[in-house]
Amino acid sequence: MTVQTLSTIGELQAAADAARVAGKHIALVPTMGALHKGHISLIERARSMADVVVTSIFVNPAQFGPQEDFEKYPRDLVRDSAQAQAAGTDILFTPDVAVMYPRGFQTYIDNNRLATILEGLERPGHFRGVTTVVTKLFNIVRPHLAFFGQKDYQQALVIRQMVKDLHLEVKIVTVPTVRDPDGLAVSSRNAYLLAHERQAARVLNQSLLIGREMILGGERDARRIQSQLEAYIKKEPLARIEYVSISNPQTLQEVQKIEGKTLIALVVWIGKTRLIDNIIVRQS
Repeated sequence: MTVQTLSTIGELQAAADAARVAGKHIALVPTMGALHKGHISLIERARSMADVVVTSIFVNPAQFGPQEDFEKYPRDLVRDSAQAQAAGTDILFTPDVAVMYPRGFQTYIDNNRLATILEGLERPGHFRGVTTVVTKLFNIVRPHLAFFGQKDYQQALVIRQMVKDLHLEVKIVTVPTVRDPDGLAVSSRNAYLLAHERQAARVLNQSLLIGREMILGGERDARRIQSQLEAYIKKEPLARIEYVSISNPQTLQEVQKIEGKTLIALVVWIGKTRLIDNIIVRQS
């Protein structure tokens, strides 16, 4: 199978329309490129559930803050194209910024409450950029299914709420986080880590596992769990905590008492690299 690479909205709309007329189910996997095993798992899941898989590669400037890494974000379209094709992509959409945000563009998607806490609080405007570009992709492709990773749990939750609120006809599928053998969640930003920083970054997953064990062991005081995790992370000299949150996985509201399912989410800086991770625990 040869992947069809398109770079204009008109080309992609025509290809998607033709697939839909032929009665085919369409899946969309939105990415910013720098594809890794996490992205591949999304494409492979999409391949198993749809007739046509569209993978987009677009480094979206609207979701980066003024001090963030838009310019240095890794880009390798040749490598990404080969990986996307091998994973089962039928159509690869690779627009440039002027295609997605043409001169005079001024309409953005305002966000729901889920976008104002955790990542939304730390990165103002981030989810505004995410939901705007995802809505544009949904409108262009009109997919039946769209795939997102659990590592970006809040992002998937925000998009799911947006789809519900705006009556968009697409089903959101969340795919489990893919981890390297050392437990680190795969991420494009892992490429920024030096060897000794990579070793230090294991503290993220290790702290999540500690939290899970505490809950499964009967601990119900969320603040006590949070304190334990923060203390553990602080033992790593290269780590700087941005937040450790223990919350309801549907509302992202922090909880005092562990009941039912619980989301443990954290952001930790390792050197100059900002890493995110999370785990959902159901009490026994």
